[in-house]
Amino acid sequence: MSWQDRRYRFAYQVGQLLVGSTGPSNPPVTGPALYGVYVTGGGLLYIGQTGDARRRLRDLPVGESHHLATTVPPETWERIVVVQWPILIASVPSAEVQAAERLGLQVCGLAMEHLLQVMYRPVMTTRRRGAAGGWSARNLDASHSLGAISSTEFPHLFTAVHNAWEDLAGMPTAAGDHGASYTEVGRVVFPATLLGPRTSHSPAPQRALADEDVRVAGRPGMGTRHSGR
Repeated sequence: MSWQDRRYRFAYQVGQLLVGSTGPSNPPVTGPALYGVYVTGGGLLYIGQTGDARRRLRDLPVGESHHLATTVPPETWERIVVVQWPILIASVPSAEVQAAERLGLQVCGLAMEHLLQVMYRPVMTTRRRGAAGGWSARNLDASHSLGAISSTEFPHLFTAVHNAWEDLAGMPTAAGDHGASYTEVGRVVFPATLLGPRTSHSPAPQRALADEDVRVAGRPGMGTRHSGR
């Protein structure tokens, strides 16, 4: 099963780039984090958050506990943005620091996830599968989730998170970067660089993912178990 070996090796390498250390200036990714997946030629597909980045991000391209890789093959992913948002708490007003301490990092992470989803509206968040084989829309603006309810507590933190996200999402795919680029608060991983040589530098995706692009769903993945965050 050489194809299975190749797929798992690729997924493993992507997972290592998402969480691994490259030296003192780029330590391993652990604890809470926000992440987003962009699809080649399509745009931002998915935004998520986790309290255990090492476990979640290593599995993200494998698909053992996360549905995305079994729905949209990671070979089509153009970039993965990771923001270690707790680093930014020290830069916000004391009222927001106190709110984060009162609500906890889990709720704060859910709030940041909700605000990013409302701003970018990734396809896999704004739509859900229907029982009749189609898709139906989700109304993010009317959400009563814990993240939505708490999101008004952190305007300055979200501004910092958004700026960090934009910096990473806008990085070009540079030759010789070993598949990833780094900032003080996160990293961006380029899975396609592990598949073979590229003919040109790739800019950040701009257009929203069209409905027909979701038809990659249903291709065989590398895992079968689904769960939440």
